[in-house]
Amino acid sequence: MRFTLSPAARRSGLALTAAAGLALTGLSLAPTAGAQSTPHRLSTERSCAVSSTPGSMACLALKVTAGANTLAKSTGSRAAAAPSGYGPADLASAYSLPADGGAGATVAIVDAYDDPSAEADLATYRANYGLPECSTANGCFQKVGQDGSASSLPAPDQGWAEEISLDLDMVSAVCPQCHILLVEASSSSIADLGTSVNTAVSLGAKYVSNSYGGGESSSDPSFDSQYFDHPGVAITVSAGDAGYGVEYPAASQYVTSIGGTSLTRAGSGWSESAWTGSGSGCSAYDPKPAWQQDSECSGRTVSDVSAVADPATGVAVYDTYGGDPGWEVFGGTSVASPIVAAVYALAGTPSGGSYPASFPYAHPTALTDVTSGSNGSCAGSYLCTGAAGYDGPTGLGSPVGVTAFQG
Repeated sequence: MRFTLSPAARRSGLALTAAAGLALTGLSLAPTAGAQSTPHRLSTERSCAVSSTPGSMACLALKVTAGANTLAKSTGSRAAAAPSGYGPADLASAYSLPADGGAGATVAIVDAYDDPSAEADLATYRANYGLPECSTANGCFQKVGQDGSASSLPAPDQGWAEEISLDLDMVSAVCPQCHILLVEASSSSIADLGTSVNTAVSLGAKYVSNSYGGGESSSDPSFDSQYFDHPGVAITVSAGDAGYGVEYPAASQYVTSIGGTSLTRAGSGWSESAWTGSGSGCSAYDPKPAWQQDSECSGRTVSDVSAVADPATGVAVYDTYGGDPGWEVFGGTSVASPIVAAVYALAGTPSGGSYPASFPYAHPTALTDVTSGSNGSCAGSYLCTGAAGYDGPTGLGSPVGVTAFQG
């Protein structure tokens, strides 16, 4: 659990009980920061339907469809009525992020299908929070298809468009000086999405966020070498929104697997617990990277680090192409992956030949250790329970500044 009065206190593992939201439609929840004083019903839905087709990925955005008016209001909003959900100032406070940094760095977002309104919606989000312009005109924003061409974009899709807006907004919130490269895959297959990762790296991105996942398969180690083995590039992947269990490509040995937390204000600071929906566990196919030392998995363990993902403590997003145009609140580990990718960008260019997934393991005390909450039943194991030190749902913990992401 997290209680933030100072960086030292945040790392001390103080026990402070905080309510953890559960993103299941129609569940009654205790109020979070800024909520009404009575319990409310928070309803959510996935932006992308889970596919039963092998090798097909689903985005991991969870949209709040009812109860958003009871959630915390964004601080720092310039709108007359601040949107619900955390905004840039909230995330900067919660994760002790620098006010500047990342200038000239390019964070790539890889998603499937096209969001025709991506740039316009991004402009609205950034203007609302007083962030600098990031457009095609000033060279900050670029949108391409999976072949790297701006003239060969895929077909549009409303669900993935919501995911795209979420990802672009979270990179903007955490690293306003960063450039953003959006690579839109032709389909949601791992082959097309993986090709898009390769394209992002070929275009110079040193930080690549992937907010999607699907079932594991025996082909995953082959996909690892084809799409995700990029030394010197920080590749983040959402761990999943279905609780205890492993998804790919979060299980890849070459990526930083991003779990989810519930993030609430606690007095003058913040508290954090493992989110019930965060993916975690032991990969059935991927080997364990050298920097992972936990005892109960002989193979790759999910996750590595974490950030806010609970829809009940969700973030503000602006999207007009999806089914509910305007300001919305989102959760899911789709929130956490672009946040951490942007923190990597704030931390500076990874050293040549390095695997940035290893960096937090070299700096575990530079993270907030999340020591409470659970995402399922696994006989009390650290694999599904927030615990001191490493645990599955939150990994080594959540950011305290950028030190843990340097190397």
